[in-house]
Amino acid sequence: MLVWTSRGKVLVLTVFGLVVAVVFVAPLATVVLAALAGSWTGPLPSDLGFANLGTALSGEQAASLSVSLQTALLAGAVALLVGTWAALAAREAPVWLRRVTDAVFHLPVAVPSVAIGLGVLIAFNQRPLLLGGTKWIVILAHTVLVLAYAFSAISAALDRLDPAYRQAAESLGAGPIRVLTQITLPLLLPALGAAAGLSIALSMGELGATIMVYPATWKTLPVSIFAQTDRGEVFDAAAATTILVTVTLVVLVVLGRLRGRAALR
Repeated sequence: MLVWTSRGKVLVLTVFGLVVAVVFVAPLATVVLAALAGSWTGPLPSDLGFANLGTALSGEQAASLSVSLQTALLAGAVALLVGTWAALAAREAPVWLRRVTDAVFHLPVAVPSVAIGLGVLIAFNQRPLLLGGTKWIVILAHTVLVLAYAFSAISAALDRLDPAYRQAAESLGAGPIRVLTQITLPLLLPALGAAAGLSIALSMGELGATIMVYPATWKTLPVSIFAQTDRGEVFDAAAATTILVTVTLVVLVVLGRLRGRAALR
């Protein structure tokens, strides 16, 4: 619905600002304040400092942050590779097969992540693919969960590509491999960057499936945060959450800059 009057626009912007403040800004601000607080017995926190953040960057929490980064990067890379391949293959497939592929790759989005974690745990907890108790089962679970988003991003980008580029290259004698490597993939670089960023961000914050499959030697930061909250260590959990959000945003900014450069090319 379009709003034409100045008063209506102000009202809409005010409501939008309130919704953003309540839904997004207030929870994040509360977490950051709790991360800096030494105590919180009144309306506002007291004894503000960086002690909690220092604890979150050392010992077990630092190890969990490293595990989350490694898991997100590996799962994002595999999801990007498989999702790009599937999207390219489905593009040339018959319509019915394309629909089946689309449904299969979006299935993890339609079911709870806990169900995905349990399914991965049961399927890969016996030979010949015995991954239970290793880091690879966590990486596999994350890959399955973020694969749908990588596939969707690349599929949408392929639908927007002008077929004239490929047709011109083919008319000049370029083979399928050359068209793929010199035409299609370069044009997909912005979408590849977006898919990678989304996959990494989702993996960094994933908890439901992870808590079903993780071994004690490969504990991600969301699992550690959940354990701290369960023990009542709210300030430490808030500090770890702040670190997690900050690192995720830094990774996304870096990928965004790379994506921008790719778009300029």
